[in-house]
Amino acid sequence: QVQLVESGGGLVQAGGSLRLSCAASGRTFSSYTMSWFRQAPGKERSFVGGISRSAGVTRYADSVKGRFTISRDNAKNTVYLQMNSLKPEDTAVYYCAADLGYVIFASAENYDYWGQGTQVTVSS
Repeated sequence: QVQLVESGGGLVQAGGSLRLSCAASGRTFSSYTMSWFRQAPGKERSFVGGISRSAGVTRYADSVKGRFTISRDNAKNTVYLQMNSLKPEDTAVYYCAADLGYVIFASAENYDYWGQGTQVTVSS
């Protein structure tokens, strides 16, 4: 089992940047494929991006490609989401999720463990 804690959310103006962190504890962090999801009010939780166990492969939603970057540090048991050129439509609660599989799934139902979420608000 793994416990996940997100941090780094906040209020930022459009065009600004934020870096989210997700710290993991429990079983070996490098055994997990890690992803970020987000959920805006009144909307379903949606895939933002993911990173493979060794960080060799990343996958992004079309809406964030070229603006967001996922990375991980297995020595620090942490995954990051660097968000640049933020837009008001990026406003949401951001969640990190972990899966013991090898594939970066875009569907939330494939993930076994979730953090509590961190709020990101982008003002226009």
